[in-house]
Amino acid sequence: MFKRPIAIGLSPNNQADDLKYVYKALFSPNCFKSGKFTGLLSSWFMDYLKSDNVFFFNSGRSALFCLLKSLSIGPGDEVIVQAFTCVAVPDPVIWVGARPVFTDIDASLNIKIESLEKAVNNKTKAIIVQHTFGIPANINKIKKIAQKYGIYVIEDCAHSLGAELDNRKIGALADAAFFSFGRDKVVSSVYGGAAVIYNNDKAKRILSRLHRSLPKPSLFWIFRQLLHPLAFSVILPFYNVHIGKVILFLLFKMKLLQKPVEKCELIAGKPDNFPAQMPDVLAGLLLSQLLKLTKFNKNRKKIAARYFARLKNSPDFGLPPEIKNAVYLRFNILTEDSADLLIYFKKRKILLGNWYKNIIDPKNVSFKTLGFNPDKFINARKFARLSLNLPTYPNMSVEDADLIVNLLNEYADKKHQR
Repeated sequence: MFKRPIAIGLSPNNQADDLKYVYKALFSPNCFKSGKFTGLLSSWFMDYLKSDNVFFFNSGRSALFCLLKSLSIGPGDEVIVQAFTCVAVPDPVIWVGARPVFTDIDASLNIKIESLEKAVNNKTKAIIVQHTFGIPANINKIKKIAQKYGIYVIEDCAHSLGAELDNRKIGALADAAFFSFGRDKVVSSVYGGAAVIYNNDKAKRILSRLHRSLPKPSLFWIFRQLLHPLAFSVILPFYNVHIGKVILFLLFKMKLLQKPVEKCELIAGKPDNFPAQMPDVLAGLLLSQLLKLTKFNKNRKKIAARYFARLKNSPDFGLPPEIKNAVYLRFNILTEDSADLLIYFKKRKILLGNWYKNIIDPKNVSFKTLGFNPDKFINARKFARLSLNLPTYPNMSVEDADLIVNLLNEYADKKHQR
């Protein structure tokens, strides 16, 4: 009853050392904005990416916004973005005055090359490459197209920190990259992001200048992020007996917690607190998680391998590509019963995931504001309908994965008996 449920979201990365850090930090508000951790975080990332310029922001979309501005992308320009994504990707394109142009996806849930080629025109200034669920996109082909037309390639590494392609790190393969450290990403500082630019001294200088000009978030905003992991350490053990849900509701009602996407972003609005620098106290939380990155991703790969081994012969579930150096932030399966299975598992106290059931998540995003017509993207529409995310988070065990597989097979057996 008081065990943390299997839940794909709701701060799945938090461990005892993170909670201890946050608890201590809450009693030192004088260290919220500035301190030693930002420099240590910069050193870790510069070593990881072999770059001398990595800048940290209060969110991934703040990082993307500043990245686009640094590359002098603005009104009259177009940026290619894949369908089957989060509104946090096209929104910053609109914030800088440019226009997002969407492409269809392939079976890896990444940009479909043929759709990309059709989308390029003389207004195209950049392609954002999303390595969906930690599965590397075909960036070598994308870069060839980009080089032909003189277009920037920007890696979206929100799902893929630690993944590799051809023995090279995702995030170090293109002209620029941005990362997100949201509450259910590969590593989490609740809110946070980073941006890096390669081989473009002018853009590097602009990004550095932009970053220096930004404020740190307010003390209350920082407090809300620190409260998040502590709140869920209490909420989750009681989630299945409703007390946890009541606590969660009350904390949102009191505005002590905030949703990952603000209401204004559903219509491409920019929150007042974006962009801003990452506060030092969240840099410390992120650094704590980065020191466990290898262990986290090793567990994700182990859980994914279990799913592959036990589901590969099932006619009822389509599996993602099996790629050696993918990190499988979420293990996405395809099934005609995805909506029913979400309910089936929820009744059994297991919360699976539904990225990206709305093609562009979350629910109620204004497609009109984004200039997005879902009917144009056959694969994205199909995969959005069929997708069901199985968890792979660091606190999960192989036994948890086996329980999920057993329930999937149980559901399929019952369906065939009807």
